[in-house]
Amino acid sequence: MAARASLRKAAFQLSLDALYFTGAFRALRGRCAGAGVILTLHHVRPARRDAFQPNRSLEVTPEFLDGVIETLGRQGLEFIGLDELHRRLRHGSLRDRVACLTFDDGYRDNLEWAYPVLRRHRVPFAIFVASDLADRRGHMWWRTLETAVSAHDDVTITIGGTQRTFICRSLAEKIVTVQAIHRALGNLPSETAVREAVDTFAARMGIDPAAQCAAVCMGWEELAMLAADPLVMIGAHTMSHPRLAKLGRADARHEMQEGAARIEAMIGIRPRHLAYPFGDEAAAGPREFALAAELGFKTAVTTRPGVLTVSHRDRLTALPRISLNGEYQRLRHLRVLESGVATAAWNNWRRFRLAAAG
Repeated sequence: MAARASLRKAAFQLSLDALYFTGAFRALRGRCAGAGVILTLHHVRPARRDAFQPNRSLEVTPEFLDGVIETLGRQGLEFIGLDELHRRLRHGSLRDRVACLTFDDGYRDNLEWAYPVLRRHRVPFAIFVASDLADRRGHMWWRTLETAVSAHDDVTITIGGTQRTFICRSLAEKIVTVQAIHRALGNLPSETAVREAVDTFAARMGIDPAAQCAAVCMGWEELAMLAADPLVMIGAHTMSHPRLAKLGRADARHEMQEGAARIEAMIGIRPRHLAYPFGDEAAAGPREFALAAELGFKTAVTTRPGVLTVSHRDRLTALPRISLNGEYQRLRHLRVLESGVATAAWNNWRRFRLAAAG
């Protein structure tokens, strides 16, 4: 399975390189570029030397972020915040291509490493905060899993009533273990089942979930300090970072509403924009898009790949984003991604479409 994932990664890198070096992305850009892009980031920090980094794809270096800003600027994209994007979409005034930078979860390295780069360039950006992480009561199950597998030669976890033991002495075995547990957790029928499985696993491995949050996530004082800068917009990312589509309607609504309310209570700013946790089709769909609109969010963003088009004014709570994936830290890959050609290919060469959110 790990070998298959590596092959997929290599194939994607080759496809990006092919589009770039053949010039195909330039030839097709006019048809595919749309009105701009919303970019997704998570961690920004110096490159680490650790061999075992199963979540490496969620981080980029400060130098790469600096290059992203300069490259997009040279391509003529205007950096704007989500409030301005909402205004332009509503009024149909996206005449020039734009770029919005967004950061999910609220990691401390956003303050330590990303913020200085963005402030120097005067680039506005959004940080979507899962309130339980800032409250130090969140469940960062992906980090719990990485910490346990990194420190042990074997791990035992009970998922869906079945106890499984994984041998993870070598790097390859550790990667296979993480991938297998990720798949098994993803197949559970509810978020409650996922949390129960990971909580039991954390207790067995001696891992404190609250300490995991405190180690890497910003607290309310840090978030308030960022929010005082007009460049920074604090958005909502639910309370506990669940796959909303796996929750009942009332619970999904509660997650979205109370996550925003907690942010308002702690830093005095009511979030106007929302990011769906995970954000793919399995995590958010028409029901969630309708709920976000019902709760009064100006926009809500997915992780479904695509560029912005004028037609998104009718789907403001179902906006696409392009991930700045840490596995592809090449500015030439950025050029292909922002051109819209790669995402058009992912979407079968059709404009990015979502079911109506009604």
